Amino acid sequence: MLTNAHLPILGFAAWSGTGKTTLLRLLLPILAGRGLRVGMVKHAHHDFDVDTPGKDSYELRKAGAAQMLISSRRRWALMVERPADREPPLDEVLLELDQELLDLILVEGFKHERFPKIELHRPSIGRPLLYPRDDTIVAIATDAPLAAPTPLPMLDLNSPDDIASYVVESMMSGADARGAE
Repeated sequence: MLTNAHLPILGFAAWSGTGKTTLLRLLLPILAGRGLRVGMVKHAHHDFDVDTPGKDSYELRKAGAAQMLISSRRRWALMVERPADREPPLDEVLLELDQELLDLILVEGFKHERFPKIELHRPSIGRPLLYPRDDTIVAIATDAPLAAPTPLPMLDLNSPDDIASYVVESMMSGADARGAE
């Protein structure tokens, strides 16, 4: 359970290569255009530098994130060096955001932590669904029909406008939006 999320929080979880960053780069300006101030938290599994054109953190900030925080075992940015002894949990990283200036927090990565997430799934990649093993997944965005039906809302992975509408309708209504189990 996340105790440091004081406003709606939603993750985007998927296997590598599914298009999480690509979707978020399209989604952020849509949400900003609807008047939302979005904070973005991205997990990195490696060393990284920030604010370099072409890098994910730069592109997401330029796409409309009011705050951009990226975290790995060695660094987090707003740029602070950190020891490489452990991965920081999402709840700890959330303390770095100025949530008073935000309406919503979106998270890329941290897929093994417990908070609401949309799973991105491309059957063509050949990887299994994270759902139902991850019961914190609240919807699935896919680009093709799933092999088996699911009770979760299904979203078109190629329609960022529809995904933005889902985010606004489901997360901004307050229903299970603060990372509670």
